[in-house]
Amino acid sequence: MKYQNLDQNPAYHSLLHTRLEAGISTLLDARRVEEYSCAMGDDMFFNYAATPVTERHLKLFQQLTREAQVLEQYHALLNGEMMNGSEQRMVLHHLTRGQCGAQVEHTGVDLHAFYSNERERYATFARQIHAGEIRSSAGHAFTHLCQIGIGGSDLGPRALYLALEQEARKDNALKMEAGFISNVDPDDAAAVFTRLDLGRTLFILVSKSGTTQETLTNAALVRTALEDAGLDPAAHMVAVTGQGSPLAQDERMLERFYIDDFVGGRFSSTSAVGGVLLSLAFGPEVFARLLEGAHQQDRLALEDDIRANPALLDALLGVYMRNCLGYCATAVLPYSQALSRFPAHLQQVDMESNGKQANRYGEELHYPTGPIVFGEPGTNGQHSFYQLLHQGSDVIPLQFIGFSTPQGNADRNIDGITSQTKLNANLAAQIVAFARGQQDSDRNNVFPGRRPATLIHAPRLTPTRLGALLAHYENKVMFQGFLWNLNSFDQPGVQLGKVLTAQVLGGDTEDGALQAYAAKLGVWA
Repeated sequence: MKYQNLDQNPAYHSLLHTRLEAGISTLLDARRVEEYSCAMGDDMFFNYAATPVTERHLKLFQQLTREAQVLEQYHALLNGEMMNGSEQRMVLHHLTRGQCGAQVEHTGVDLHAFYSNERERYATFARQIHAGEIRSSAGHAFTHLCQIGIGGSDLGPRALYLALEQEARKDNALKMEAGFISNVDPDDAAAVFTRLDLGRTLFILVSKSGTTQETLTNAALVRTALEDAGLDPAAHMVAVTGQGSPLAQDERMLERFYIDDFVGGRFSSTSAVGGVLLSLAFGPEVFARLLEGAHQQDRLALEDDIRANPALLDALLGVYMRNCLGYCATAVLPYSQALSRFPAHLQQVDMESNGKQANRYGEELHYPTGPIVFGEPGTNGQHSFYQLLHQGSDVIPLQFIGFSTPQGNADRNIDGITSQTKLNANLAAQIVAFARGQQDSDRNNVFPGRRPATLIHAPRLTPTRLGALLAHYENKVMFQGFLWNLNSFDQPGVQLGKVLTAQVLGGDTEDGALQAYAAKLGVWA
């Protein structure tokens, strides 16, 4: 298999010269809304009617997929090839939710069996906690959780917990209420402590390396708080970590659950990193449904026909708009309060994976790669940054997510119309408004239109559909990395700041500017 840069593919150069003569506003009609739609399974759909593509573009997308050997790269990843070349690691987050490729082994261990065994271990642990068989040092049943982690150990699990919390509360099925401490800022921990009954709280300490500065600092704060309350920290803390990490050897833990180097942090929500928390909060059966939805999308991502492969089609649209149309950002806009932290999670998945200017071989690239990703749930965003989206000088592609019915039971008729109906009316109106725009004699009232948008929609947000949504975006980012010829699975860009931080804390720097800033911020007295 050959790996080549995007601009080495003939189909890419054809796409550069294949512009949409008629705008989206001219093309967009009821027929197109129905036809430009890709099934995701479980009554879930990816709709791309409001994007600047025609049949000609789609044929070139299909050609580009073949030339770049995108699906061959996905098969190689699933079969355990070293797709993270800089760190000489396999990339196996798909294997945490099901096997799509060959059996993958490392040092004689079947890794699918390893992930499945860990999942059974923390499922059993969760059932013991729920049954009151494992209790706090004060003799109480555990009723609250708090995950301590940062980056991939926080963003994904937090987003998924919040996405399922409302439904569980409605059905009286929330088994344990969760909080999160991520920032090394002590005010983060202090704010969480005020909401917790420490005598009934189980803390989940998550760090694959077991050396993450922020996480270990916050773990020390938690231990101090537990001791000050007369509690034994060892009876209140579990670890999710690598088997060879310092945390794995720490005896001050109630239990340890394991991950490995082949599951990257930002892709780890379907491993023990998210599984321990979600199994404790909602029950192992709910987490199993989430994994099922993710696995379904992983299988769908193997489809050769891009019109039957929503993640690949989404990736191709994104590359076309980034590299051929020059759009530098994208907004993730869920019209679902349950997904309030999902855009923040996707910021890391996308920007940490594909925010690169060198290809997998360390060679400089001469085309743009990953976009800036931001977003907020609707309709909040409409009263915040939509002004720029509608009338700003930059065109920003939009990724909408919507559901026909709410999770909770608070929806009521207000003036004859339910809140959910108003929410979805806003969503439909925004897609069309962005596409069509508006002309006016007053320049201030002109909406240029031609703002592209996609829509993922389903009847309702469920654990299975949440897993599908998670995997769709993970696979989209993976496919875009393949097309750009990147290593999407390392993150060297986060290391320099860590090195300088260590120098500051150790008083080991001769950089005058660094010393001055540290002094101004009170690091050095």
